Amino acid sequence: SEFFTSIRLASSNDASTGVSKSPLSRHKGNNSKKVEKLLETSVTPTSFSSNRIRSCDVYIGFHGRKPLLLRFINWLRAELEVQGMSCFVTDRSRCTSSRKHSVVEKAMDAATFGVIILTRKSFRNPYTVEELRFFSSKKNLVPVYFDVGPDDCLVRDIIEKRGELWEKYGGELWLLYGGLEKEWRDAVGALSRVDEWKLDARDGKWRDCVIRAVTLLALRLGRRSVVDRLAKWREKAEREEFPFPRNENFVGRKKELSELEFMLFGDVSGDAAERDYFELKAKPRRKKKNLTIAWGRTSSIDEKRRSEGSGGNYSNSNKRKGKEPVVWKESEKEIEMQNVDVSQPQQKSKSRRRSTKVVYGKGIACVTGDSGIGKTEMLLEFAYRFRQRYKMVLWIGGESRYIRQNYMNLRSFLEIDLGLEGCTTVEKTRPKSFEEQEEAAIARIRRELSRNIPFLVVIDNLESEKDWWDHKHVMDLLPRFGGETHVLISTRLTRIMNLDPLRLSYLSGVEAMCLMQGGGFNKDQSIKELDSLRVIEEKLGRLTLGLAIVGAILSELPINPSRLLDTINRMPYRVRENHVLNRNNFLLQIFEVCFSIFDHANGPRSLATRMVLASGWFAPSPINLTVLSSAAQKIPEKQRRRRLWRKILCSIPCTCGSSSFEEAEAFALLLRFNLARSCCGEGVVQFNHLVRLYARKRGIEGVANATVTAVTTTTIGGGRGVLLSSDDHVWAACFLLLGFGKDPVVVELKVAELLNLVKEVILPLAIRTFVTHSRCAVALELLRLCTEALEANDEEFVTPVNRWVDKKVGAMTCCGGGPMGGMLTRTRAQMNPWIWRELALARASVLEVRAKLMARGGQFDLGDDLIRKAVFVRTSICGEDHPDTVAARETLGKLTRLIANSIQTPNSS
Repeated sequence: SEFFTSIRLASSNDASTGVSKSPLSRHKGNNSKKVEKLLETSVTPTSFSSNRIRSCDVYIGFHGRKPLLLRFINWLRAELEVQGMSCFVTDRSRCTSSRKHSVVEKAMDAATFGVIILTRKSFRNPYTVEELRFFSSKKNLVPVYFDVGPDDCLVRDIIEKRGELWEKYGGELWLLYGGLEKEWRDAVGALSRVDEWKLDARDGKWRDCVIRAVTLLALRLGRRSVVDRLAKWREKAEREEFPFPRNENFVGRKKELSELEFMLFGDVSGDAAERDYFELKAKPRRKKKNLTIAWGRTSSIDEKRRSEGSGGNYSNSNKRKGKEPVVWKESEKEIEMQNVDVSQPQQKSKSRRRSTKVVYGKGIACVTGDSGIGKTEMLLEFAYRFRQRYKMVLWIGGESRYIRQNYMNLRSFLEIDLGLEGCTTVEKTRPKSFEEQEEAAIARIRRELSRNIPFLVVIDNLESEKDWWDHKHVMDLLPRFGGETHVLISTRLTRIMNLDPLRLSYLSGVEAMCLMQGGGFNKDQSIKELDSLRVIEEKLGRLTLGLAIVGAILSELPINPSRLLDTINRMPYRVRENHVLNRNNFLLQIFEVCFSIFDHANGPRSLATRMVLASGWFAPSPINLTVLSSAAQKIPEKQRRRRLWRKILCSIPCTCGSSSFEEAEAFALLLRFNLARSCCGEGVVQFNHLVRLYARKRGIEGVANATVTAVTTTTIGGGRGVLLSSDDHVWAACFLLLGFGKDPVVVELKVAELLNLVKEVILPLAIRTFVTHSRCAVALELLRLCTEALEANDEEFVTPVNRWVDKKVGAMTCCGGGPMGGMLTRTRAQMNPWIWRELALARASVLEVRAKLMARGGQFDLGDDLIRKAVFVRTSICGEDHPDTVAARETLGKLTRLIANSIQTPNSS
């Protein structure tokens, strides 16, 4: 509205009525500038007259300085503004002049609804009491209960200090500011009369409160489209937000979860706030070491000097005894963060002092640890535990070949269209280059993540700091640190982005024993059996994955720990020497024990075992169960049988006596033995990195071919929606077929299969990658390798081959009347003319697509060469009047005109 616009455009000299002028603005230097920027200083004085204030949809009043409170208000305000509702946000206790109070009073009078954020300290603030009385009298009061509930806001309870809450914060509160008792009672009592608004954000239920507030306000304001849009978004979030269901049997990691919360939010809530206490201490200036995260190749020296000169100290708003300020330095192009120590202070009870380096207050945390230690489980638990503090959890697979594609897939959750139609030109004279188009698409996602709306971006299993395709740093994908969006990373790397990650240690002995017990374990074990469990625990190094599998075996089978230990020790395993898997041979033996169980249950053709073997050649993304089963059934049959477990396996509680496992039964078996995990999507499964790696290195022939055949068959058959919502597995098949980079070609298809693959899989994948996801260089590289593969097959077709031909020639005989033989030299193109024709036309189609995509990036000369080759092939095979030939000639004409225009434009200028 005009009112809201005029407020935002006013000068900042008197600004104290916005969120930015909260008590955090008392901090000096560059840190205060950062806080103001994050909270969007927007409300300023009276450079406008009162007759310009026409309307304001929502007035938001609050009182307090806690970071979590400000984060919630920022989110509520940003969400309302995104949905088209104008807002005025203020903490009136921060107003220091009558001019500012006059602006606020006009905004209150012009507002359609008054949203008042209620905390336990609100009722001792005269301005909050006045706002409650004002809006309740106008019948447009919307109370939001932040850390108190509707049942807590009773006049008698507050005055008489009833309950644990009001023992500390209650009493005759009107005396604190010199107000009248009747006015105070009327203001608090008005809350009980607002029945239709029950917006409760207690216990961290921020998301539900914000979405419900926006929905109700939109309904009252007649914005029906907003309500429908939010309803669709909520359905999508409930269905697709998390890749995996929550682990109800999650064990341990309490302290690590508290540390992650502290690193991201700068505060610890709940019981952990009392048990796990963190103290930040700044190092002496002469000894400090700064940690720099650069957003550009170079940084301005002047900006750096200014940031160093300002020095802004930032201290936690929840001040605790013994805390010292932490120094943050920042300029527009870089963030310098001082390493700080997180330590547990001395307490009266028994405790150990611990110190570690973390990054505090910038909304990024990194967890590192060995494979199978439980990094993904802990990140998943954290995301489920704190999901209400974010609008959505955005889960990204961090594998170097797929991270960029996974990042671009966020467009559907952020409701961003990355199509090239509206942004293909930088100027009227030339189109954007491929690099500029990719950077623009990434910038749009980053811009959306940089709003005041909080998201949690989880990058799981980050393999490298640089992208596999173009070696660009992963920092290019992340939003600017210090905003409302938080980034949580898990990796096997010891250090990334100059950050000091949280090193995930092994479980304690008690937690490891609890994980191995399982559901059917007898707690009254003998000393021998307990010793066997401790030996297993020691040999596994308390690796969470191995402990979970051992617990599943003990609970599913009538076997004691000592016998299981003896069986594992005798189990051979197959892996190359000096391989990364040899770091834990005992875990590999446990894998083989599971394979032996599956194979005995249903013979060497066990579907469960073959599913595990096939998983190693898929992409590291969730796999559709139908596609995985199809690949498993195509694996060549093994010749040998295992005779292990013949006696004890008869008691497995599943239908294992039939000739083959059904798909669902095999899936259930994998889940029960913890070799796979279910996903939130129906009929989707994912395998651990170590399980996939061992399956790939196990050396079974024909598995890669079976996987490629299953993926391509499903895609060609029109079942792409069954495969995945992303194209990761199609890309994995292309890696095996075409050999990207230094990778060898693993799978070779017949010419007829290759032709079908090019038409139905590769061309649609390349176009979709280029146009929808703006990954121009990757799409062009795919088409280039496809062209080379087609050309190699074409050369084989035109190479002469000698074929021995036997023929009888009438009554003529040679050497006693026997048959006369001879060598016939022909080409495969002559022997299979139809296949050779289709091969040439497929190559022409790929060349034509490449030419069109080259034109989108301004590479007209290369596009011209490619389209001329396509025209020549189509003319030679189809003729000049064929529709495909005519279309190719039209494309050639367009490229010719573009080349002429690009030459004339510099001359004219």
